[in-house]
Amino acid sequence: MITKEMLARFDELNRRKKDLEAELDKLKDLFHQYFDTAVGQNEKGEVKIDSYKLQRQIRRTEKFDTEETVKRLEGLNLPELIQKKPDERKIKSALELQIIKEKDLEGCLSEKVTAAILVKKIEA
Repeated sequence: MITKEMLARFDELNRRKKDLEAELDKLKDLFHQYFDTAVGQNEKGEVKIDSYKLQRQIRRTEKFDTEETVKRLEGLNLPELIQKKPDERKIKSALELQIIKEKDLEGCLSEKVTAAILVKKIEA
């Protein structure tokens, strides 16, 4: 059975959650600003303060631009490397086997950078 108290508690917790997330976002922004200054933008870093360790991890992902890569592969007469979108596994194999060169696909590869903040309590 659902009660008024349950709904009130849920509403209260939901509001507190939003406040906590906003505060966490502000702290993360400060940490990113610190690392941007200390080690550079999009660079990983680590600092220890007393029994805490603050780390910034950087994750990079690369992806072929679908439209441009398909055009290039069609221009190179390599339709077997296309499946409605570029087949990244086959393209990487073709690059390794030197069927195509990286310069043939220049401008097709995009990179996404994601920064993550971690705080860990260190046992003394």
